[in-house]
Amino acid sequence: MALYLVQHGKNLPKDVDPDKGLSDDGAADVRRIADVAKGYTVKVDAIAHSGKKRALQTAEIFAEALSPARGVSEREGLGALDDVAAAAKNLKSEENLMLVGHLPFMEKMTGYLTAGDAEKRVFKFQNGGIVCLDADPDGDGWVVKWTLMPQIG
Repeated sequence: MALYLVQHGKNLPKDVDPDKGLSDDGAADVRRIADVAKGYTVKVDAIAHSGKKRALQTAEIFAEALSPARGVSEREGLGALDDVAAAAKNLKSEENLMLVGHLPFMEKMTGYLTAGDAEKRVFKFQNGGIVCLDADPDGDGWVVKWTLMPQIG
């Protein structure tokens, strides 16, 4: 199983869009990363998002490129301040799942799964980037398998 953690793309300010949907640049970054993932034949069975407009839009762009068999759905517990331990309990080992959400949740989930500590920051996310985690073959935790980010500099 691979677990793909994605922070939503860059969003519009609240005064421009009260729901803070993706900006043009944010959508373009997500599309570019999704196309690269497709080029690497990244396999995603399902994409779950937090329900916020920017997360839904990000999930839909990834779904267009990666064609998850079980599609895109909203999942409770992926909000910025939600409990990562509770969300981790709902992960199924037999699926390649992409979770699209927000900070600090994504960084805390990465710390929780890889280091056993949600407060340990093990990776700095970028809007629209992917962190791929995989079960640690030598233990019972997770390891960062690869990342794909919009900005490398």
